[in-house]
Amino acid sequence: MTSTSAAATARATVHGYPRQGPNRELKKAIEGYWQGRVGADALRATAAELRRDTWRQLVGAGVHEVPTGDFSYYDHVLDTSVMVGAVPARHRDAVAADPLDGYFAMARGTQDVAPLEMTKWFDTNYHYLVPELGPDTVFAADSAKQVGELTEALALGAAARPVLVGPVTYLLLAKPAPGVAAGFDPLTLLDRLLPVYAEVLADLRAAGADWVQLDEPALVQDRSPAVLNAAARAYRDLGTLPDRPRLLVASYFDRLGEALPVLAKAPVEGLALDFTGAAAGNLGDLAAVGGLPGKRLVAGVVDGRNVWINPLEKSLATLGTLLGLADRVDVASSCSLLHVPLDAAAERDIDPQIARWLAFARQKTTEIVTLARGLAQGTGAIAAELAANRADLASRAGSALTHDPAVRARAAAVTDADGRRSQPYAERATAQRAHLGLPLLPTTTIGSFPQTAELRTARADLRAGRIDAAGYEERIAAEIREVLAFQEKAGIDVLVHGEPERNDMVQYFAERLTGYLATRHGWVQSYGTRYVRPPVLAGDVSRPEPMTVRWTAYAQSLTDRPVKGMLTGPVTMLAWSFVRDDQPRAETARQVALALRDEVGDLEAAGSSVIQVDEPALRETLPLRTAARAEYLAWATEAFRLTTAGVRPDTQIHTHMCYAEFGDILAAIDDLDADVISLEAARSHMQAAAELATAGYPREVGPGVYDIHSPRVPDVTEATDLLRKGLDAIPAERLWVNPDCGLKTRGWPEVRAALRNLVAAAHEVRASLPDPAS
Repeated sequence: MTSTSAAATARATVHGYPRQGPNRELKKAIEGYWQGRVGADALRATAAELRRDTWRQLVGAGVHEVPTGDFSYYDHVLDTSVMVGAVPARHRDAVAADPLDGYFAMARGTQDVAPLEMTKWFDTNYHYLVPELGPDTVFAADSAKQVGELTEALALGAAARPVLVGPVTYLLLAKPAPGVAAGFDPLTLLDRLLPVYAEVLADLRAAGADWVQLDEPALVQDRSPAVLNAAARAYRDLGTLPDRPRLLVASYFDRLGEALPVLAKAPVEGLALDFTGAAAGNLGDLAAVGGLPGKRLVAGVVDGRNVWINPLEKSLATLGTLLGLADRVDVASSCSLLHVPLDAAAERDIDPQIARWLAFARQKTTEIVTLARGLAQGTGAIAAELAANRADLASRAGSALTHDPAVRARAAAVTDADGRRSQPYAERATAQRAHLGLPLLPTTTIGSFPQTAELRTARADLRAGRIDAAGYEERIAAEIREVLAFQEKAGIDVLVHGEPERNDMVQYFAERLTGYLATRHGWVQSYGTRYVRPPVLAGDVSRPEPMTVRWTAYAQSLTDRPVKGMLTGPVTMLAWSFVRDDQPRAETARQVALALRDEVGDLEAAGSSVIQVDEPALRETLPLRTAARAEYLAWATEAFRLTTAGVRPDTQIHTHMCYAEFGDILAAIDDLDADVISLEAARSHMQAAAELATAGYPREVGPGVYDIHSPRVPDVTEATDLLRKGLDAIPAERLWVNPDCGLKTRGWPEVRAALRNLVAAAHEVRASLPDPAS
């Protein structure tokens, strides 16, 4: 092994690419299929053309090896469940009758059958469908999708590398199927699963695959010796198969740590490692294990999760060090580019100077190709690119946008007292119950109501000048009146105004805070056909004027029932933005918290007695390695308290979290000191409520009884059963009744039916409880 040969063979590649198309063609085709407007053949044709366009663009940009198999109609983990035949029993008939409809039934459910549980993909805002496994699970290989997409790419003349979720990660992401005895460990199925992977690998080899990538991001987390032994066994068995493609085992999002020597010794031909952010430690770890002699290293030096331009000279220095540690070094993104928007060049409304700081998927591809060329041919071959990159980095560092002295002075003056309520929870709860006068099992919703086509049209008409501001505001006021009237008629106890004026729970606030940039085309997949446009947090943050008070106060004027003020919390404002990387996140979070604190104070002054500050990303952003978690949770919970602690004792503070595993942050949830927390619980069968009860959580809890990410409308019996299960964990005086999440993605007919059933369930269970006054 010599550094010269490793450099001369350096090539460019990526782990995956955005799926949606430049105008979200995939989303439109899939939703058209669900609505019966698009046939199955037309949907497949749209998907095939999007794949071909992606491969052509990558090859045209200079990428030497394109990924296949990363494309998905809904989720790549669900695709893996199909590939290995892990279809839940309740969905087998649907899959047998029509594989495409059965696939979507697993993802979304039907009126009669519940979908798979959904949760966050590690510490990202992408959601995956959780595999359901049990001791009776029988795996069976179905490599049609993977072979088909490889064949398509090879037909274009591209060098292609299929990308699969690795067997160990797949099992570590799985949960015991409903009805399986507690304590079942899906990893015990590894020996049953490996022959299926062997069959898929053989099929891919027969179809022309030279390399296959097996993604094992679960191994960057703290893992027991048993898990590490399972990984060693898996790659010993797969690596010694007699007829297989060459294997590239990939990890990302953090350091491999104790799993690195396991994979380095495995009989596979290559590793793909992340060298950005928290994973930068992989560089020293790799040197410590003696490198990868005789193996290929795919070096992830371009951040696949954020949108800032790459510091090319710094990355070249990292690559130069890596040349002596592997037989061949290729250049890549740190992870799939699924997590960033498609093309920054499409953003015409951002200041051109600031736009030069941004790199979306296409720009990151160019950076990767540039670095590979510089590594192979020397820095002279990319001198112009290096000079432009230095100028852009200097422009950002010296910009007035990134440094506001007044914001920094206010953040520096914060004291511990600023983050503490004036009374302890028990005293506040008494004051709030007297002030609000709510019944047992009070009903509410999480905030948003359906974003109808009429609302989206009104926003588009305002942007295009077809209506003026007064006309738009009347449309918003009319929607609020309709939402309030429905809730009162349905019997909901604590109302919301429905958020018709908000395009997104983060973007809406970002457009009204300094330091943020909003994009027009920066769509990123969150789950299925749900795409979001994360704003870009580029500079110091402040709130020039109130953001939500007008419409919340208007809604409160229409009713005697309490109307919640609705805000997005500081951690979620960071997590669901592309956050600045030029200062500690704790500092940025404090700036956002102070801006939101001003809004909370104005809402209370305008008459809001209930204020909800959503933090669904608190668990999502938890570091993957345990050693880094205490520091993160300290500043994250401080930011929430700084946002909310200035209110009176009788003002009730709510927070909301959804679609995450909460068991790891129960102490932090308590440390938020919110009065009420609502959580996703329907798909997980009240798991969150049970976990909070086990931890001794002392405050009020609203575990969701309506799964809003499915078109299913739960009937009264289903909601009642879930509510009674919640009561097994949380006493009635501390239990709320609500959906899992906001309702903006649902249609009005299903929302009306579901919420009426939810209220009826609350009334039925409430009537069966002892009278608290007796």
